[in-house]
Amino acid sequence: METLTHTTTQIEVLARFGHALSDPTRARVLVALRTGGAYPTELAERLGVTRTSLSNHLACLRGCGLVVAVPEGKRMRYELADGGLRKALEDLLGTVLAVDATACAAAEAGEGCC
Repeated sequence: METLTHTTTQIEVLARFGHALSDPTRARVLVALRTGGAYPTELAERLGVTRTSLSNHLACLRGCGLVVAVPEGKRMRYELADGGLRKALEDLLGTVLAVDATACAAAEAGEGCC
C-alpha cells in the first residue's frame, strides 16, 4: 500500500500540471517547449503574445516546477524541467476526449463546463 506522503506528492504533481494546462497560453508554451528549449523573445513571437504576458506565464510555469530557466550568457533559455513532461504532453495531445455537455449543469446554463 502506498504511503499518504507518496500519494500526496503524486497528486500535487497532477494538480500543478493541471493548473498549468488550465490556461491556454501556458498550455501553448508547454507544447512549444516539448520540441526543445527556446528564448522568451522567440516564444512570445511564435505564440503571438506580449513579452510581459509571456514572462508572467513563464514565472507561473517555473513556480509549478514544469519549466526551468537555463542561463546562456546574458540570455535565459527556457525548457521543460523533466523529460517525462515531453512524453506526458505527447500522450495528452494524442488523447481523444468523450465530451458530454449534458453532464455539466453549467453547460446547460450556457456557461460552459470545461
